[in-house]
This record gives sequence, C-alpha cells and structure tokens, in this order.
Amino acid sequence: MSRRERYRLDFRALMTQCEENYARLLPLMKALGERDSMAVEVGHEQHPHTLQMRVLERSPYTTTVRLEDQELLEALPASRLTVRMYHDARLAEVTEARPFRRVNARYAYPNRNMHQRDEKVQWNRFLAEWLRHLHDHGRDSGQAWRQQVTGG
Repeated sequence: MSRRERYRLDFRALMTQCEENYARLLPLMKALGERDSMAVEVGHEQHPHTLQMRVLERSPYTTTVRLEDQELLEALPASRLTVRMYHDARLAEVTEARPFRRVNARYAYPNRNMHQRDEKVQWNRFLAEWLRHLHDHGRDSGQAWRQQVTGG
C-alpha cells in the first residue's frame, strides 16, 4: 500500500485567483463608494434573491468586506464569505466562510470538521464564480454598477 502524498498548496495558482477576485470586486467597491453596505439583486425578475455586501473594515491598504447571500431554504444556510482586499498587492482572499470562523491554507485529512485538504483554494474559486454570476446577473437597486464594468 503506497503512502498518500502530502497536499502541497499551489501558491502561484492561489495568488492568480486572488488577483482575479480583486479585479472582479473593484466595480462593486466603486459602486459602494463611501456607503458601508449595498444590496445586489441577483437572478430573474420572477425569482430574484438578494446578496448583501457590507464593509467590515477600511484602512489605507486593506478593506474587509462580507458577502452574504439570501437564505433560500431554512434547512440550507445562506453562503457568507468574508473577503480581505489588499490594495497594495491588488489581491482579494477569502478569510472566513460560513459556518467556519477562519479558512486555513490547508488541512490534514481526514479531520474532525471534514474540511477538504484544499479548502482555501475551493473557497476562493467559489468567490470567483459568485462574482462572475453577480457581474452577469446582478443589479444594485441604488446604482447601475455593471455599467462600470461593461462600459454600458
């Protein structure tokens, strides 16, 4: 029986994903402006749901935001991500994901909480997919933030 190889974080791929997430978050941050929160409606007019974006912390070099989806079913908790944006490095990474307090770069497997070995990579990919979906199907009731991305 061969011994399972230890998981190695592909740091370059993770940083590339974080750069892309930063670029996708910028239009939302510009639309947010000085406000501390914004609701983005997502989906079709017949079945819309709302994503809340809230700034938790602002400093010259970082901004921490929380993205929280509307709960669709009581038995299924809504997705909630805390994302730290590093403005000097132009990176955005998921630091917390509901229901966990903190997302580590890697986990031993198996583990008590059933985290995947590459949990941080997966959460950052999920953020990228969520931001793509917001770009394609989202609208802010207060502003047309998509216009800042598409130029329309």
